[in-house]
Parts: sequence; C-alpha cells; structure tokens
Amino acid sequence: MVRCGVAMLRIALLSYRSKPHCGGQGVYVRHLSRELAALGHSVEVFSGQPYPELDDGPVLRELPSLDLYRDDDPFRTPRLDEYRDWTDVMETAMMWGGAFPEPLTFSIRALRTLAARRHDFDVVHDNQGLGYGMLGLRRLGLPLVTSIHHPISVDRRIDLGGLSGLNKLSRRRWYGFVRMQARVARRVGPLITVSDSSKRDICRDFRVRPDNVHIIPLGVDTRIFHPREGHRVPGRIVAVASADSAIKGVSTLVRAVGKLVTERDAHLMIVGKPAPDTERLAAQLSLSDRVTFTHGLDDAAYSALLASAEIAVVPSLYEGFSLPAVEHMASGTPLVASRTGALPEVTGALPQKAGAVLVKPGDSEELAAVLRRLHDSPAMREALSSRALARVRERFAWSAVARATVEVYGTPLC
Repeated sequence: MVRCGVAMLRIALLSYRSKPHCGGQGVYVRHLSRELAALGHSVEVFSGQPYPELDDGPVLRELPSLDLYRDDDPFRTPRLDEYRDWTDVMETAMMWGGAFPEPLTFSIRALRTLAARRHDFDVVHDNQGLGYGMLGLRRLGLPLVTSIHHPISVDRRIDLGGLSGLNKLSRRRWYGFVRMQARVARRVGPLITVSDSSKRDICRDFRVRPDNVHIIPLGVDTRIFHPREGHRVPGRIVAVASADSAIKGVSTLVRAVGKLVTERDAHLMIVGKPAPDTERLAAQLSLSDRVTFTHGLDDAAYSALLASAEIAVVPSLYEGFSLPAVEHMASGTPLVASRTGALPEVTGALPQKAGAVLVKPGDSEELAAVLRRLHDSPAMREALSSRALARVRERFAWSAVARATVEVYGTPLC
C-alpha cells in the first residue's frame, strides 16, 4: 500500500464517457491526466465511448459500451453479434425501458477490469460516474476518490419542471440513475467538486457530509485558448452547448438574438447539435440566416471560433462550474453569463472586477438588452476582456488542479 509522501502514484482515472471537445468530462480527463503524468505519476485512463483524446503521458484503456447514444445513431438497437455478456444485455434493456444505463454498466465493467488488476493501482479516481460497481472497489481494498462536477439532480429538477403528463413520466425514468449516484456518493471516499455552489448542491441533494467534499476549481489550457490579434468577426456571438437541454438555456439565447437582430447586424454561432425544439424556434423567429450550429470541431478550430467572436454567452439555467465560460474568458471574448449556480463564482462576483456581465437566467429581454449594449460599446467589450484575462491568469491553471487533486488522493491513504 502506498503511503502519504511517496512521490509516484499509480492512478486509474475512470470516465464512463469522455467527449473530447464539447462537454466537461472529456476535457477534464484529458487535462488532468496530462498534468498528473507531468508531476511524475503513472496514469491510466479507463473510458467508455466516446473516448477522450489524451496528450503524451497518460495511457488510454478502452472499456467499450454498446455506444447506444452515438451522435450519428442515437438510441440504436445493437446487432446480436455485438453482445458480449450480460452487462451488454442489461444496457440495451434499460435503454428500451427509458432509463440511462451508462453510469451503472460502465461501473460494472470497470470493477471487473480493476479486480483483475487490483495490485496495479494505488488510487482510483471516478469522474462523475457513481455507479454501484464503485462500491465493489472499496471491498477490493482500492482507495477511491470521486469527482462530481455538479449533481445531476439539479438538471433533473429543472428539466422536469417544464414537463407534464407522459413526457414528465418518461423523463423521470431517464433520470433514474440519479438515485443511484446519491446512494453511492454517501458511501464512497472523498469527493471532489469544482465550486462552492456545487458543494452546497451535492450536500443538499445527495445528503453528503460537507467535510467529505473538497473544492478544486477546473483549469483552462491557455496554449489553446487565448486571444488572436485582429481576429474578431463584427457582430459574431458564440455560445457552447454540449447538450441542447433545458438547463443550457439555448432557447433563451435564441429568443434574445431574435430581438437583437431586428435592430443590429449580428449572427449567433452555437457549438453543439440543436434539439428539434430549438430548430423549430429558430425557424419560427425567421433566424435561419442568423443562427448557425456547428459541432465536431478539433481544438484548433474550436479555440479559433471562440476567439473570433465579439461576444460570448453562457445562458444556462444552472452550471456547477462551466468550462466554456473559462474558455471564453481565456480567449479574451467579452462574456455574458447567467446569474446562477457557480457562474458568479467563476466569473468574479464584484462588478468592477468581474470577467462577465451577469443576467437573470431565462430572461431573454434582459439578455437582449445586454447584448445590445455590448454590441454598441467597444470600450465595454475591451474592459470585460481585460478583466477576464486577468482572472484566468490568477485562478485557473491545470497544473494547480493536478497538485490539489494529488493532495486529495492522500486522504484515503493516510
């Protein structure tokens, strides 16, 4: 057993899905694993599809699921020759029943794999999975640390609040995995989260002891995200929505842009795939030539897009942290964000020092008014950009995230 003070740890970093460029899990796994390896630790990343893109240092170990939610064929029915064992059968059956099986089935596959290699690792770090299989790791004697970027119970509350009847019943079934995550969170070792706001929500919704939750803000790779001289496109507004669900506030942003373009020459680019409701809303507001969706961008194209905008928006109804907000700030793009969750904490609460203008979540009128002011004021945009860059330099670095994470790894070992 490794004791505190040993220089090198053998780390198994688990992530049930790790979308590389859009969404927090894949970004977190990529940068944390790289910086842990840079500190001299041995890091193996175990992930289901979509797999992360890793930098030199960590090693990827694929734990394939049936990939039932792939972008080009969501909710697909696998062929018979794709089934490998009873876990695969359960995964499909749960999907057919309206549930989301990936956190549970990944945890079973991970437990099976790590049980055969229990002597190869000093600590296991579970990223946002919280499946029942993680409880088996403790019985194997493997120390476990878990990251919860924010409890999905918040997403569930917001999502169900806008539904009724059969739609609400169906969506409640989808969120059934949240009960499992709450039970597991109360029984595993130390938890890591990214903000005071997320810690409060985890302790309230999952009934976790506050002294078991450690706050480590996320970082941003300023080698990738940085301002480009003379690269701003006049009137361009950019937003990132890893999933077009109610909690991301995309409809609020589209409505605000609909008001803005009646008086200003502006164009909204959203990084993410639109939901049918969002496409219908854009069509109803006659915004087909003013709202563009894009996805599948690599680092170079994604970071260049963020740095090309005159204004960035995070219109979410809730965020436990928001990596896109920090990426916008690191790009020097003036940011408008909702006054909710961890966004005031991330962007800076004091108006004279804040790296963003904060607006009421879900209020398209206020958002449109702020967009008009920023569109018309180069001086205001420049001031926001300067404050955002200063805040990123002071607070958000992946190397610091890795060092703080290693300190938490010592908790179950001491």
